[in-house]
Amino acid sequence: MSTPTNGRSAASTRLPVLVYVLAAGIFLMGTTEFMIAGLLPEVAADLNVDIGRAGLLVTAFAVGMIIGPPVMALVTLRLPARATLAGALAVFGAGHVVAAISDSFTVVSASRVVTALATGTFWATGAVVAAAVAGPGASARALAVMSGGLSLAVVAGVPLGTSAGQFTGWRGPFWMLAAASIPALIVVLRLAPATSAGDRVSIGAEVKAIRPWRVWMVLAAITLAQAGFLGAYSFISPLLTDRAGIPASLVPLVLAGLGIGALGGTALGGRFGDRWPLLTIAAAVTTTSALLLMLALTAGHAPIVIAVVVALGASGLGANPVLIAQTLRFAGHDSRLASSLATAAFNLGTAAGSALAASTLTTGLGVTGPAVLGAAVTATALIPLAVPAVRPATADTPARHRKDTIREPIGVS
Repeated sequence: MSTPTNGRSAASTRLPVLVYVLAAGIFLMGTTEFMIAGLLPEVAADLNVDIGRAGLLVTAFAVGMIIGPPVMALVTLRLPARATLAGALAVFGAGHVVAAISDSFTVVSASRVVTALATGTFWATGAVVAAAVAGPGASARALAVMSGGLSLAVVAGVPLGTSAGQFTGWRGPFWMLAAASIPALIVVLRLAPATSAGDRVSIGAEVKAIRPWRVWMVLAAITLAQAGFLGAYSFISPLLTDRAGIPASLVPLVLAGLGIGALGGTALGGRFGDRWPLLTIAAAVTTTSALLLMLALTAGHAPIVIAVVVALGASGLGANPVLIAQTLRFAGHDSRLASSLATAAFNLGTAAGSALAASTLTTGLGVTGPAVLGAAVTATALIPLAVPAVRPATADTPARHRKDTIREPIGVS
């Protein structure tokens, strides 16, 4: 018996409810990841540290998201998906409670690292589960819905959390996130797969799953694409205010537009990503590189800049679920380690890209430097993408997926 995998049947298949529950969890975790930046002045004042030291709370989360996912993937390897997802949500909630009741900056910092570990674990395991329950013909669409939780966090969760923090103090949003994790935990316990991998899963098997060179080509593309786009995004506010002349009070609205663009982009990427995966990724990467260059060239024209920023949200984040889906296809759909490496690659790219972009601010390019550098770095992601597109499947591709990897990279259904 064959399962239809064409674009029409995949698009018309309703996704399982669990996929949307996982997206809700990602919404909570995306909110806490980005919300803290807007609350740093309140945190610094309350914990009696300067703003620079308070910024380490952002760094602590980033480090946890880079190192944590692969480590936690191996630690939780033999746990059922239900236990892993529920445990991650429980730790996520507990971490926010600890931060909310503590007066120690060290304890709050440690709670951010622990929360990042839980977030990385939820992301990696959730991606495997979402792809599995949706089926091979709709895995990219399922991952797009899941990633949409992050885009929604940028559009709604972060502004709401930041605003709440200004009225209740920074601890208020932490309590809210802890409380919101409880219903998500309950639903995950009801809907997530309960079967245990048992003795069938081993560290050796997971390491073997990530050996194919195609896996590493996709991971390289993820890192480079994220470094270029999010490196530029990290310094978008100075460009909007200093060059485009947009009032600082309106910058959050412009960034919300980017988030709305991201919602549309991930939905579009999910629709086309199952049918033409590498073509979809290449189109998004090329468009992002061109838009970043356009952003630098038109930085003095506010209407154009706003339109470009919204479009960047769609192209810069739209291919992310397809990249995760390709990582899982080349490694094997049940590889938590491969999924965790994809999560780590996204965050490594973000951290490296931000550091490189910062160095351009002191050059003659000024606030347009991050966009110019971002355009160049993003374009280099096409290099690792080209390799699996032109080379035939080889013996290092898992046998049960070799047929798919021959067909799908060239975009033929």
